[in-house]
Amino acid sequence: FRGRWLPWLLLLPTLLILGVFSYYPALRTLRLSAFRANLIVGNEQFVGLGNFVTLLSSPVYHQVIVQTLVFVAAVVIIGLMTALGLAWLASQPIRGAKFYRLMLIYPYALSPAIAGTLWLFLFNPEIGPVNNLLGTLFGVKPRWLDQPFLAFALVVVATIWKGLGFNIVFYLAAIQNIPKEVMEAAEIDGATPWQGFWRVALPLLSPMTFFLVFTNIVASLFDSFGLVNILTRGGPVYGEAGITTFLVYQLYEDGFRNFKTGAAATQAVMLLMLVICLIVLQFRYGGSKVHY
Repeated sequence: FRGRWLPWLLLLPTLLILGVFSYYPALRTLRLSAFRANLIVGNEQFVGLGNFVTLLSSPVYHQVIVQTLVFVAAVVIIGLMTALGLAWLASQPIRGAKFYRLMLIYPYALSPAIAGTLWLFLFNPEIGPVNNLLGTLFGVKPRWLDQPFLAFALVVVATIWKGLGFNIVFYLAAIQNIPKEVMEAAEIDGATPWQGFWRVALPLLSPMTFFLVFTNIVASLFDSFGLVNILTRGGPVYGEAGITTFLVYQLYEDGFRNFKTGAAATQAVMLLMLVICLIVLQFRYGGSKVHY
């Protein structure tokens, strides 16, 4: 740029939008976390780090943290493995490949509310197609949303299904960019299809895997709210809290149902710190496994 101020002038609209809708709310949330506040009453009482002490000493919050970490690990690991396997199969030169790819990507186009409603209907214990099929074949009709572990597993599977299309798109692009000469050389050297995938293709896909691990961690922490709210509303109760009450849903419960805005702001700060810690660990220990 010839002028010194022209770059800033071009960035000004974006900076204004970020400032109003991202930076300012973030600073307000950080400030609010130091106060005991109620949205209905409207009064604020400065407590400093009191909200953090109360939160970290709460058995309910301890259970929610553990459930969230287990949920994130299950969604990221199982989801990426499933997406990679399906993307690898969809990349093969078979008839109707474009149609199969479109159908695999389609779930990502649905909103969380629609996806949650769809799964709620499918696994309805009385009229759901899944229970009707299980009742006809095996004579059983599980209470998917009433039994804690079944409800947790259902939310995990629904979240994986919802994000499958996103992961498949990126893995498909990465697989199609693998040089054919490399795979042909491995085949000539006597590598089996499994050895070619495990020892040649998988290391070449590591940059994409590294990226998808990051995006899936963030998505499972934040984007799971819609599915949980439609399917289970955080329940059923198991121990001190609902077994599908994750950090983002607990934040919603305290902030918008119990109107404890100070506690909700504290949880938002804690959630941000958790994301930062997970990403730092990923870059510190996962970056060495990436081959460019």
